[in-house]
Formats: sequence, C-alpha cells, structure tokens
Amino acid sequence: MRAFCLALSAVLLAGCETLAYYGQAAGGQLSLMSRAQPVEAVLADPAADGVLKERLALARRLRDFATRELHLPDNGSYRNYAELGRPYALWNVVAAPEFSLAPLQSCFPVAGCVSYRGYYDRAAAERYASGLRAAGNDIVVFGVPAYSTLGWFDDPLLSTFIDYPEAELARLIFHELAHQLVYAKDDSTFNESFAVAVEREGLRRWLAQQGRAAPPARKEEFAALIEETRKQLEALYRTRLAPEAMREKKRAALEALRPWLAVLKGLEGQEPNNALLAAYATYADLVPAFDKMLAEAGGDLPAFYARVKALAALEPAQRKTALSAPSSPDPSSAPRR
Repeated sequence: MRAFCLALSAVLLAGCETLAYYGQAAGGQLSLMSRAQPVEAVLADPAADGVLKERLALARRLRDFATRELHLPDNGSYRNYAELGRPYALWNVVAAPEFSLAPLQSCFPVAGCVSYRGYYDRAAAERYASGLRAAGNDIVVFGVPAYSTLGWFDDPLLSTFIDYPEAELARLIFHELAHQLVYAKDDSTFNESFAVAVEREGLRRWLAQQGRAAPPARKEEFAALIEETRKQLEALYRTRLAPEAMREKKRAALEALRPWLAVLKGLEGQEPNNALLAAYATYADLVPAFDKMLAEAGGDLPAFYARVKALAALEPAQRKTALSAPSSPDPSSAPRR
C-alpha cells in the first residue's frame, strides 16, 4: 500500500500521458496480485494439473534454498502462484539514439530513473515505441516473464516462467530476490548486473549441492558477439563520418546478430540495433566487477552483500569510481548520500 499511495500521489501531479501510464501500471499490478493463490493450496488441490504441481514443488525448494543458502530475503515472495493467461508478465520498451549506445531514461517516484519502460499490454508498449521511433531513436520491445516490486509486494510465481528448465527457473527466482536485497536508485546497470551475479552464483551453488555441473550455456556465444559488436559501434560513433556512411557501417556491424534474434525467447522478430545492445549492457556491464567482489569476500555472501549495499549508498559518481578501481575497495568509509 505504501508503493500504491506514492504512485497515486505522482499520478495526481502528472500530465495526461503520465497519468495513463501510471494507470495501466497500477491496474496491471493489482490484476496480477488478484490472481495469486498460495502454492500450498495449489499443491493440495486434487484437481490441479500434475505437471504444474511438480514445477511448483521445485520452485518451493528453490525458494527455500534462496533464503537458507543464499541469504536472500525470507518473505512472501514466490510462495504464491498466478496464472496470467499471456506469454509475458509485461513488455519492456528500450530506446537509444541512432548513433549512441546510451539508453534513454524513464523516471518514476519510487524506482527512480531506469533504462526501460514496462507495459502490461503489448499494444500499449508498441504505441509508446512508435512515438520514440518516429523521433529517430532505435527501439526494442521485448517480453519480460517476471519483474520485482523491490519488496513492496509479495511477488508471485507466474505462469509465464513456471515451466522454464530448472536452471533458468533457479536463475530467475534468485535474480528477482536479489533486487529486494539491494537497489540503487537511478542505476539500472548496477542493479541488474548485481542480480545477474547473484543468480549465477546461486545456480552454481544449487547444482553443486546436488552434485551436478552447470548446463552448457549457448547464450555465452551470443554474449561474446554482443560485446564485440558494441566495441565496433562505440568506435564507429566516435568518428566523424557522414550520417549515411555511419548508417551503412552500423548496419553491417549489427547484421551478425540477426540470426540469434530469430530464436531467442522474447526477442523474436526484433531488429538488431542500438537499443538491443543498450538493453544487454544493462544486465552485463558490471557483472565482472561483482564477481570479483564476491571472490575477494571469499565467497561469503553476507559479506559480499554488505559491500554491495555500501556501494549502493554512494553517490553515482563515487559508485562508478569504486566499481572501476583495479581492486574493489571497501566503500564503507566513503561519504553517503
């Protein structure tokens, strides 16, 4: 209710476009919550689908592991289940200028500024994207199976991801719970990269506990290709080429990504462009820095979390400097906001 009241206050002070956006956001969240029922109730229901029961039982074990072994929040999140009747929880819109990899920001009273804007209805997402595209920006619209309300609400397990393979289900639950543990306002890359680092370490520990190795990750090839393409375009955008020559070289650099976009879930049919690269960077850029911090903490997750929380409390410029240092410093003595 605190988050709802804050959002309502913002709505009352907003213009028509913002009013419509907050209206769909509040309605979408309330609709999602209204569909949630306790996992235990589904498991006890003799009429419930047997395969769904197996998936929920696995999710319950992963949820307990997250609290017990990964020291992630012990609350009501992922202890309920909601059938949404659609392929994704929402659709995110990411935009970037034609010759830049820096995403445009959307700012909100609770979450701060983020590098995307989410819609519960795909048609609404496409309408918003069309306006940004008409202004000359690169756009990507992609489906999102889950999102975090940062602990304001008890986020449920959803039909949009409950049938994921075990490793992907584990990653998702650990990732979203990590957002409830640490969140730096106005810094999407910090938040998402931290959550990715936690999900990877969490999966490694989950599988190790069962004497199993991590499954092959084909997406690593895509990640390497994305990174190489980003480097090419960053160098290109620093040149003084004429716009049409710049566009031609940009198209050539991006073309290698096209076959991947035909098969990656959530990105089917998307055009390879700056917005796609910007969206990827949000989830990848700082992962090596967090991996290094965890190693320096000797794998002690509470100690690692404490250092990350201290970083989140810094001013953005100080946080960036600390994360780019040759060895991750202890930020506990740095000035706070």
